[in-house]
Amino acid sequence: MGVLVTGAAGQLGRDLLAALDAAGIDGTGRDRSALDVADRDAVRAAVDGIRPAVVVNCAAWTAVDACEGDPQRAMDVNGRAVEHLAQACRSAGSRLVQISTDYVFDGTKTGPYVETDTTNPLGAYGRSKLAGEQAALGLGDDGLVVRTSWVFSRHGGNMAATIARLVDAGSPLRFVDDQVGCPTFTPDLAEAVVGLVRAGAHGIVHVTNQVPTSWYEFARQVVARLGADPDIVTPIRTAELQPPRPATRPANSVLDNRALSRWGRPLLRDHRAALDELFGPAQT
Repeated sequence: MGVLVTGAAGQLGRDLLAALDAAGIDGTGRDRSALDVADRDAVRAAVDGIRPAVVVNCAAWTAVDACEGDPQRAMDVNGRAVEHLAQACRSAGSRLVQISTDYVFDGTKTGPYVETDTTNPLGAYGRSKLAGEQAALGLGDDGLVVRTSWVFSRHGGNMAATIARLVDAGSPLRFVDDQVGCPTFTPDLAEAVVGLVRAGAHGIVHVTNQVPTSWYEFARQVVARLGADPDIVTPIRTAELQPPRPATRPANSVLDNRALSRWGRPLLRDHRAALDELFGPAQT
């Protein structure tokens, strides 16, 4: 089975290629310089040329606040690009896995979101990702949407790396305590995606590391693993952020992973165990 990974230079793309290799699956990666998924002709040529059994689309414009300022570009990259991929996959007989986000929800629900909950994105990023979901699901049993949240990894820009940089620089640490979600380690997510591909999964599946937390508590967890005092982190409300963020974030981003279990796949580990792997155990 051959798998084409778009967005291969990103956090998840890199770890997905490693997970495919570890599973003995032939993975071909294309980063943006090699394949712009917003270019319909380039997408068709790539899929026709490689003829993969599965395409996993990790390509996305994830700069949430920037998306708010340029919703057309957000829709082109996160929405219409997936239409191009779906059309190419249909023509080539390939399955499509679309990586999506908690931002398709408005965050007002009490309790975790399940796969069948009504979507209601708050901003341009969420709307564009929802359009991408709909394009992938249009393939029926050949389309899989994997929603995840709050990704962090060993490479690339992510919140764990940002916190480590701020600690190293001695900068103030002020993080919101009124946004709750499930931090997700991309190597764990990548292994889960490979398992779902092998299981022939389709529809929508939520995949996150376990144990919800706030950004404030997550920052404290990272700081403790860096050997610093977690009390250097100050909790604030989203409304106190300066400057205010252009894009509204969902207050509740917790995703229930029940469909993952239905496909016979194990739940991911506690995100704190992943932090131990990334930084070492807490030292304070």
